[in-house]
Amino acid sequence: MKEHGRTASQIDQTFEDENPTIEIGKRVIRIEAAAIAALEKNIDRSFEKAVNLIYNNRGRVVITGMGKSGIIAQKIAATLNSTGTPALFLHPADAVHGDLGLVLKDDVVIFISKSGNTDELTRLIPVFKRLKVPLIVMTGNPRSALAIKSDVMLNVFVKEEACPNDLAPTASTTASLAMGDALAVALLAKRNFSPEQFARLHPGGALGRQLLLKLEEVMFTNDKIPLVTNSTPLRETILEMTSKRFGCTCVVDDAGKLVGIITDGDLRRLLVKTFDIWSLTAQDIMAGHPKTVQKDDLAIVAYRIMETHNIMQIVVVDHANKPIGMVHLHDLLEAGLV
Repeated sequence: MKEHGRTASQIDQTFEDENPTIEIGKRVIRIEAAAIAALEKNIDRSFEKAVNLIYNNRGRVVITGMGKSGIIAQKIAATLNSTGTPALFLHPADAVHGDLGLVLKDDVVIFISKSGNTDELTRLIPVFKRLKVPLIVMTGNPRSALAIKSDVMLNVFVKEEACPNDLAPTASTTASLAMGDALAVALLAKRNFSPEQFARLHPGGALGRQLLLKLEEVMFTNDKIPLVTNSTPLRETILEMTSKRFGCTCVVDDAGKLVGIITDGDLRRLLVKTFDIWSLTAQDIMAGHPKTVQKDDLAIVAYRIMETHNIMQIVVVDHANKPIGMVHLHDLLEAGLV
């Protein structure tokens, strides 16, 4: 559709360009993106020193900040905890009213302060110095009290805040958050923190189940597996399929090894071709080379195979290719895998 020679997309773009609300939103994103991009040059030897201080520390990482910086500190602490580095948030106001007891001599402290001169934080420096704990500060002011008195300064200076008055912490808190993520990921890599370790710290979510749940925990076994031999007559084969819950049956040879599978779909396709079916055996209608997994495989592996090949069930076999279990797609969904 055109209006006075302009396309709909051109009209939409003009609307956006002339809409102050949309332009403000875009400006905020541009400023914060620029702040993050500028931060890259500050990943230097000081950053490496901070990572090594935390890595070689036998205690925890105690992160403190006031106001918006305190909220960022809580998020960084949560990220460190979930990636193998024990951490906690210490509110500076609570610290001077008894919570300093949380800080032990083997801990590392991280201050977060845009100005580096936040009163609630600077008053804690003498206490931490007496404990002889290493001090790291994230600040945009290298001449500040915190920067001068800390062991390591991580420069999170931003050229401007996204706030039009250059007052409300926006780009500066984004920069501190990104620096915290950089620390967490660098430590994760230094610790060789595996997906399995990550999953052990996230057992309640779908991600944890994907990394931990094995097929032996959800598969049906023994007489719950639909099973016929390749010479089983079709009538008995259908009875086996209908007596179990999977809408299919495994087909094995005389040695008990899996040679095929028959599904409800196979039966429907057979009836379309011929009505003379009762002389047939399982071997005559089975699909050979069925998809299989083993009990030690992660359940997510089975799910992905089913999704890729558009199948509803999969056979679990042992090392001799004998069926020892079966899993239906619904079992994996009910387990909260995805």
